[in-house]
Amino acid sequence: MQRQQRGSQMGLLLLASQLFQVGLGNIPPVTLAVLGLNVYYYLVPIVPLSEACMSVRMVYWDADWLRLLLSPLHHANEWHLGLNMSSLLWKGITLERRVGGAWFLYLLSVFYVLTGLVYLLLGVWLTEITKDQSYSWNCAVGFSGVLFALTVISNYYCPLGVTNVIGIHTTWVELTLIQLVAPGTSLISHLAGILVGLLYIAGPLRKIMKAFAGYSGTRRRHSADQRYTTDYTTNDPTHRTAAYTGGLTEEEQLDAAIRNSLNDRGERGGGGEQ
Repeated sequence: MQRQQRGSQMGLLLLASQLFQVGLGNIPPVTLAVLGLNVYYYLVPIVPLSEACMSVRMVYWDADWLRLLLSPLHHANEWHLGLNMSSLLWKGITLERRVGGAWFLYLLSVFYVLTGLVYLLLGVWLTEITKDQSYSWNCAVGFSGVLFALTVISNYYCPLGVTNVIGIHTTWVELTLIQLVAPGTSLISHLAGILVGLLYIAGPLRKIMKAFAGYSGTRRRHSADQRYTTDYTTNDPTHRTAAYTGGLTEEEQLDAAIRNSLNDRGERGGGGEQ
């Protein structure tokens, strides 16, 4: 969202009521940690909003790249924070349980940086094609870009839930509603998040992330170690796949592989320095 003066505490009350309704013990650890981090940095900002907001002018032209990292963790007011963290709460509960904590943290880390970069690229592009310098000066803060990327992925993983409302994809419904409820929000940062989400589910981003995480190598190693039991007593390929994967999704297999890899390294490093 664009910079605003600190306003009503209704956003924080909304968030508090939802946390009370869900219960802290029912929130997955990565989601809870990221939510707490955002609230903490709202109450105790790292820098003033004027030094945290992100724009093409300040980040690219002035080479102040630290803003790329500061911007998502700062919010304009209580309402801004409350809306974003309420969104993170529900998306985090769904996605972290669906893909596993390790992969969800990986998603957030990549989206955290990538949505900011896409925001800057959109700003440069819009400035060039419209000759309107306001797109380069527009200064945004908040976690909204990451959340819109998560919205796209949530709709991808839960197609039978709330994917369509009267035939319209809920990502665009959410975007429209936010612009109506809070017209001062940064449309470009939201569009950047949507594009990053689409790059993940329909583009090369997911494959690139898996490659960097060593997904193929760990899966082959665990196949060789026969940590999953393969049943060849049936010719049904679906049954074979389910038996091989233990009913886990690809991301859940990766999460398990990462944990096993860390455990293996810990065992091998047990005889090292004391």
